[in-house]
Amino acid sequence: MNEMIYLDHAATTRTLPEVTEAMAPYQDIYYGNPSTIYEFGEKSREAIERTRCFIARTIHARPEEIFFTSGGTESDNWALKEAVHLYESKNGRRKGHILTTPIEHHAILNSCRELEQTGCGVSYLKVDESGRVILREAEEDVLSRENVCLISVMYANNEIGTIEPIDELGRMAKRRNLIFHTDAVQAYGHLPIHVQREGIDMLSASAHKFGGPKGVGFLYIRREINLPAFVHGGAQESNRRAGTENVPGIVGMGVAAELAHKRMQTERRKIRYLRDYLAHRVLQEIPDVIMTGNRKFRLANNASFCFKGITGEAAAILLDTQGICVSSGSACSTGSLEDSHVLTAVGIESEWARGAVRITLGAENTKEEMDYVAEKIKMVIADMRGTR
Repeated sequence: MNEMIYLDHAATTRTLPEVTEAMAPYQDIYYGNPSTIYEFGEKSREAIERTRCFIARTIHARPEEIFFTSGGTESDNWALKEAVHLYESKNGRRKGHILTTPIEHHAILNSCRELEQTGCGVSYLKVDESGRVILREAEEDVLSRENVCLISVMYANNEIGTIEPIDELGRMAKRRNLIFHTDAVQAYGHLPIHVQREGIDMLSASAHKFGGPKGVGFLYIRREINLPAFVHGGAQESNRRAGTENVPGIVGMGVAAELAHKRMQTERRKIRYLRDYLAHRVLQEIPDVIMTGNRKFRLANNASFCFKGITGEAAAILLDTQGICVSSGSACSTGSLEDSHVLTAVGIESEWARGAVRITLGAENTKEEMDYVAEKIKMVIADMRGTR
């Protein structure tokens, strides 16, 4: 094969041609500022509101509950930091407490660390060996604290693909009158979401994870939660998020969301079949390998492995020379290779965690590609182990 095989869709996705086409007029024809009062600017404002209405329908929310942001990281920061500020303003500046998990995206974990510097408490709910929150212990954590102001648990994990018990967590939060936020960056556009049934009060999403452009996303905030503004300035986004809206990006996100929801069931079936086919070959044909994450409650496109006796980053680099794009479960920090915080949290020993490789498929991948990838993974792992 001469063309690149892209298997890192959890990192980002290709902007779909239909999305690029829909965005173009709002870059060079209808480029008016949506905050202006003349008709030219109104074209942009109408496009924003059409997208807001559609995005709301996809998660069974109200249009006025959708706020456009620059992406998942901003949405996560807004949700956590302002939920704490809201609690403190209502409770005589009494410090709040956040319950989250140790396997969250760093947008959540680093926001929690920053909040801890201000006196906010943070506790990490226990997860099982597949990354699923242990509900019984989560309930105990809630009952043991009087100042919990927010529970934040990601909908699906970006590294091992595990889908969390969101509806049960939502019900638990409601019983205790707590705000429940979910980082749905990996889930939105790939899984059906119903914020009312699942008890979700706030939800973060990012367009480039489902075929949209980079630099745009949204935060759903249930109407009854008067979350303070995060970015101050003008009156955009109902005085909650100042700054001229990214009209082309918002339009593109709307088109990407429409296509994703229209194709969701068909693409999930195809991708799951290819994922399972590749995983079977890897697990059957390569010794000393494990598949991480939950087998049942799992994103359809995720195949995450740990290979004993290698480093995942080196494997990803070698696969790149074969035209295959995957990611490693390890991150380079201050010049040293550190084990993934996700794999550490689910109890994967370091000798295995160092060999983490994440493969995430997309709708354009084929079975022919999976056969090629399986052969190249076998070759690379054998070379790294010195067994070929």
